[in-house]
Amino acid sequence: MSISVVIADDQEMVRTGFRLILEAQDDISVIGEASDGVEAVEAVRRLRPDVCLMDIRMPKLDGLEATRQLRRTPGNATDDTQIVIVTTFDLDEYVYSALRAGANGFVVKNSGPRLLIEAVHAAAGGDSLISPSVTVRLLEHLSPPQHTENSAATQRLSPQEHKIVRFVARGRTNNEIAEELTLSLSTVKSHLSRIQDKLRARNRVEIAAWAWEHGVVN
Repeated sequence: MSISVVIADDQEMVRTGFRLILEAQDDISVIGEASDGVEAVEAVRRLRPDVCLMDIRMPKLDGLEATRQLRRTPGNATDDTQIVIVTTFDLDEYVYSALRAGANGFVVKNSGPRLLIEAVHAAAGGDSLISPSVTVRLLEHLSPPQHTENSAATQRLSPQEHKIVRFVARGRTNNEIAEELTLSLSTVKSHLSRIQDKLRARNRVEIAAWAWEHGVVN
């Protein structure tokens, strides 16, 4: 089944380049484009793609606010669309704001075609991908670690769930976690679903952010 994608970027050359890269894949189809944040919100609501590639700096409405608008109402029609921020800028404040706005991944444009394709596949599969150049640097400095003993959510996590949270915070995929802990892939997914409920996290990126903020990862 083909992964449907909407590309939101104010530069036509970038949109064209992304389209050529993605449509060279047998399982990815670009079904729409947007040149500003307002168009991006409208396109996602109308087309309901599997993935939206969202630039940050766009006219009328930037990509962060567009992401917030699409995520503002839980249970709406755009919940199933995974949003991946793709930007020239890897500034920490942009990445942090994107994750908190509800983005499912963050890729720097100069990361190359392979990482862009991997980000789309990861998002469509319920995983997330952040450019390696910013992952640990970002998460380690999201905010000063809080004391884990003061977190009711931390206390509700089982020992196995704690292990999985640590792996997620280090950027491991579901398959890698399953192999490391000698678990089936379905078991890992079940654990992640329960962890999201306990932490009130919308996706694995928020699980990772929570882990770093609460000192779960050294």
